[in-house]
Amino acid sequence: MSELIYLDNAATAFPKPPVVIDAMAEFYRDYGVNPGRAGYDLAVEAGLMLDGARSLLDRFFNNPARDRDRVCFALNASAGLNMIIQGVCNPGDHVVATMLEHNSVLRPLYEMEQAGIITHDLVPFDGDGYVDPDDIARAIKPNTRLVVVNHGSNVIGTVQDAAAIGRICREKGVLFALDTAQTAGMIPIDMAAWNVDLLAFTGHKSLMGPTGTGGMVVGPDVPIRPTRWGGTGVKSAVRTHLHYFPYIGEVGTANTIGIAGLKRGVEWILERGLDTIRRHEMALAERLIAGLRDIPKVTLYCAGAGERHLPVVSANVEGWESTQTGELLDVEYDIATRIGLHCAPMAHVGIGTTPKGTVRFSVGPFNTEAHIEAAIVAMRDIASLR
Repeated sequence: MSELIYLDNAATAFPKPPVVIDAMAEFYRDYGVNPGRAGYDLAVEAGLMLDGARSLLDRFFNNPARDRDRVCFALNASAGLNMIIQGVCNPGDHVVATMLEHNSVLRPLYEMEQAGIITHDLVPFDGDGYVDPDDIARAIKPNTRLVVVNHGSNVIGTVQDAAAIGRICREKGVLFALDTAQTAGMIPIDMAAWNVDLLAFTGHKSLMGPTGTGGMVVGPDVPIRPTRWGGTGVKSAVRTHLHYFPYIGEVGTANTIGIAGLKRGVEWILERGLDTIRRHEMALAERLIAGLRDIPKVTLYCAGAGERHLPVVSANVEGWESTQTGELLDVEYDIATRIGLHCAPMAHVGIGTTPKGTVRFSVGPFNTEAHIEAAIVAMRDIASLR
């Protein structure tokens, strides 16, 4: 069996840098106790690691609050988005999002609207995959509480103009939340410059950490309440959950081994250089797009490799459903891609690929030119079969 060619990095980055695995093993071997629950040395060391990870991410996202405790850890960006949406919205509020959103946003909004708590509107995107910030401005109503935007699409790879959207939200006095699941670790993110009030991140994609890590970052003067209640390890006699950071967003024992890996993943990115990683990935994506465009029966969707794109390419082969193409790539060519609707159904409505979806190729830092050439050859072979 030939070596697997992994082109599903938008789902999770694989492989991880070896230093991430080493950091996790070392931490759990030497300091794998419960942080913040006791005063003995190992517990203090575990707590210091958490503090260091918070500080690193606070700087990485340039949170204007300059407060590491406003980095709240959770399992993933989905949990972060749920904490954001449910934590800031009140009965009668209106929310603006886009048709590019992941179900991590769409489903909380739908559930809350069905429960009669909020209303929401989804702003469409254009034929190139971009949301016009002016359309978001027009969608804002007097009772709009929150604008939440998918920074980088996991379906078509387009990156939205967060700075322009943030200016609009600030001018209109509306909270702005940014979903960075696909962009954190891929492109520089600046909460302060972009007027981002709340940010959701996941650790297991381009931040190069393990699964089960992520959360939210909360800017200054953002009114948000806890949406979960439980143990915090401090002030145990208080009957209500603590309404200060990081406990507003955290309950129970932290995923210390995962956060140790996430911390090392971010450090690895900074050591290697975010721009260096991005140039490598985008060069491979550009070659993939060019090769697929040369195949007559292959259709690409909003594909591009400029500054406002991620190395994510969605395609279909004429005569084949995405599931069939993906299975052939896997079984016959040992190429791993993602097929279907990618948990972003409204994006597929926008590009006309509902209900079957697309085959998605997503490049990571450990992919090579040989991987891309193999993918192009495989797609050419599949297209020639019908």
